[in-house]
Amino acid sequence: MRRRFQQVDVFGSGPFSGNPLAVVLDADGLSTEEMLRFTRWANLSESTFLLPPTTPEADYRVRIFTLAGELPFAGHPTLGSCHAWLRAGGEPAREDTIVQECGAGLIPIRRDRSRLAFAAPPVIRSGPVDPVFVEELADVLGLDEASIVDSQWVDNGPGWVGLLLPSTDVVMEVEPDFSRHAGSSSLDIGLVGPYPQGSECAFEVRAIFSDEHGAAREDPVTGSLNASLAQWLISTGRATAPYIVAQGARMGRRGRVHISQDTQAVWVGGDAETSIEGHIEI
Repeated sequence: MRRRFQQVDVFGSGPFSGNPLAVVLDADGLSTEEMLRFTRWANLSESTFLLPPTTPEADYRVRIFTLAGELPFAGHPTLGSCHAWLRAGGEPAREDTIVQECGAGLIPIRRDRSRLAFAAPPVIRSGPVDPVFVEELADVLGLDEASIVDSQWVDNGPGWVGLLLPSTDVVMEVEPDFSRHAGSSSLDIGLVGPYPQGSECAFEVRAIFSDEHGAAREDPVTGSLNASLAQWLISTGRATAPYIVAQGARMGRRGRVHISQDTQAVWVGGDAETSIEGHIEI
């Protein structure tokens, strides 16, 4: 069956500088197996599939897949899917807010000119990290444990553990080696370090995780991680919104994530541009 398709560059600060996302519109009727097979063929960090909502509160429903399987929520797929839905003619029920239905529930998305921003969902695991696990993470990342300023579970779906490092230089120098990981569980590590005061960006972030084979991979720009890191950093007084995060430099990208806050939520925003548009056969 012929279905509409867009490949969207999310969180970029110029052409082809963000995180690409494959979006299949009109995905009704596709099985989970077909969605996963397409995702692995597209070979991007995530692919999404847009479907009619199951609740009148939502404007559309999305299923989000990585190469390893389905996620209840992810950030750059949320903004990229919303952009693709609007570009394809989607009409939200509300003037300035789109409501996405996904595995994590209903996610409000704000539209401010060309930029979209989603409300950071609540974390499903927070609190301090076991010191033994921190020691193992330091070994996997090639870090002196003393260089880890703080650690926190910041899991809003993918499983992130956050490590605050002293500076952006330390963040950029990390060379992970997942062969040092003794356990069989996957690793989803978020690194964050501050830029000097007065810089364009407040922090540099890296997202390092296990792929389906247990090998280390890095995500160019990561909305879910930036959402939970923002909640942690703001709540501990280490950051004051609004601020901008840089991500992807080690991969040759120039991602920019815009963090803001109001009485309702922390908001994670970024630009999204359609790079490829057409049809595919599934």
